Amino acid sequence: MCKDCGCSISHTHSHTHADGSVHTHEHDETHQHAHANPQLNETKTVEVITKILDANDKEAASNRAHFEEHGIFAINLMSSPGAGKTTLLEATIEEGDFKIGVIEGDLETNQDADRIVKKGAPAYQITTGQACHLDAFMVHEGLHHLPLKGLDFVFIENVGNLVCPASYDVGAHLNVVLLSVPEGDDKPAKYPVMFRAADILLITKTELLPHFDFSVEKAIKEARKLNPKVDIIECDSKSKKGIDKWISYLKLKKTLRG
Repeated sequence: MCKDCGCSISHTHSHTHADGSVHTHEHDETHQHAHANPQLNETKTVEVITKILDANDKEAASNRAHFEEHGIFAINLMSSPGAGKTTLLEATIEEGDFKIGVIEGDLETNQDADRIVKKGAPAYQITTGQACHLDAFMVHEGLHHLPLKGLDFVFIENVGNLVCPASYDVGAHLNVVLLSVPEGDDKPAKYPVMFRAADILLITKTELLPHFDFSVEKAIKEARKLNPKVDIIECDSKSKKGIDKWISYLKLKKTLRG
């Protein structure tokens, strides 16, 4: 899907000839034909990804410094689509006694940013088009559209995707991964890169546990197998169950950060 992360550096095109035959060949991101020696093609792919990530990491460090200049603790929210990131933010705004701003990432529409603004917090929507994640450059643009003065937290709601966002530092101080009950307890094992990147795992929509075959114990065991130090909170944003623990966690992290 994305034009600049590793998920589509190599992709396949098919052409149909006049005689009806189909010819398929592969391009890399720079649209060079695949080499006869696959090692050369692989080397080129690694070089492209490395350059992209190096540039991104420098921009992420700049973002982090910018947040810190304003005394802001920045949080990167990652999950699959529908895990409840925006609903969690709404509950955080309602229950928290601090000021937050939100940078929203979606392929299309301003729907999530509109929801945040209705709750009384400033938000800036980034529509990525085909990009399946936010990067540090997009966040840099977003933070200049927020009234940073006086904010305690800036939440970066990443594009719904359990793969690519984990590879991109966006300048946050904390990586939060949401796993909702309807998704299933097997997601940590299936998507290990994302769960290894998490500082905290939120198991969300817990009020639905009686209706789904989801083992909290299994999900926690698999997550800690990948990431022994990950913090874990069980919560439900609609009923507000566990949101007090989430609020307290945020305050503690910001205090420890100074």
